[in-house]
Amino acid sequence: MKNIERKLIKIDATGKAIGRMATVIALTLRGKMKPEYQAHLDLGDIVEVSNLAKAKFTGKKLGQKEYHHYSGYLGGLKTKKMSEMFVKDPGEVLFRAVREMLPPTKLRTDMLKRLIIK
Repeated sequence: MKNIERKLIKIDATGKAIGRMATVIALTLRGKMKPEYQAHLDLGDIVEVSNLAKAKFTGKKLGQKEYHHYSGYLGGLKTKKMSEMFVKDPGEVLFRAVREMLPPTKLRTDMLKRLIIK
């Protein structure tokens, strides 16, 4: 399977919900929408997302959802709200959503390299 044909798929995020968009992106990066899909092969396409700052959130997620990062040291748990993160870097919110929707295998890093956020 050396001749993998990858298409560039462009997504405009204006007015779309982040989570629903992330599911479509994850399926496309994985290659599940192709008839020749096999779980152990990386056959996905390249996805380019634009206008992410104009995306929307449903419910109270923007104010209530928190992201955690642990440094490994005692008292090293850091927490950020989604609203802070979205203002600083909207791409990080989408990247984390897509990352958690992909399988935790060796292929995930290569799949995420094909996600282009503008």
